[in-house]
Amino acid sequence: MLEETLKWRSTFKPEEIRWNEVAIEGETGKIYRANFHDRNGRSVLILRPGMQNTTSLDNQMRHLVYLLENAILNLPEGQEQMSWLIDFTGWSITNNVPIKSARETINILQNHYPERLAIAFLYNPPRIFEAFWKIVKYFLDAKTFQKVKFVYPKNKDSVELMRTYFDEQNLPKEFGGKALLNYDYEEFSKMMTQDDVKSAALWGLDVKLQQAGNGYSGAEVAPEPVCLTPAAS
Repeated sequence: MLEETLKWRSTFKPEEIRWNEVAIEGETGKIYRANFHDRNGRSVLILRPGMQNTTSLDNQMRHLVYLLENAILNLPEGQEQMSWLIDFTGWSITNNVPIKSARETINILQNHYPERLAIAFLYNPPRIFEAFWKIVKYFLDAKTFQKVKFVYPKNKDSVELMRTYFDEQNLPKEFGGKALLNYDYEEFSKMMTQDDVKSAALWGLDVKLQQAGNGYSGAEVAPEPVCLTPAAS
């Protein structure tokens, strides 16, 4: 797996992806790093498949990888995993994630970021999602499958399980918590740009970042991202 990941990284070059290259994918907040951590201090990625706004699978995957790397960059010392919260608000069969996209996402996560995922909560998916899930679950290895949890507001056990991972005060209302889910594209862009500078320093890409053009904000920003090698299985 390590050999395959090294080959993948040498061609995909996740550490060189900059926010301005994938910023269009972030306009709706379909995937972003939350401004809170779970109870174990892990970075949290919020995914909202109903907010899909582009059609390029390649750029969607670059955006995903960029955010995986960014989540890793922001892990506290001693922590190697992240949590996912998936909100199905607005999701329908007409704007659902294509099977090809779901399969590629799973491939990247399982093969190139093994054991980076601690838990993934799928919150209140519509019944029609069940047909989609029956296909997608066959792409998951047994270990990853066990980390995927379905949460339904009327199912007390599933709600309680989720709250063992998240403080209700931090958890957005969309996930049954008390916090407001406020994705601000401009503010998030600024944060990613700042993180690109940290990542560039980590990877020794400072010069390249400067040449790309500092001082811009939002979608015009020219950054340099993050990544660490996969955590040990």
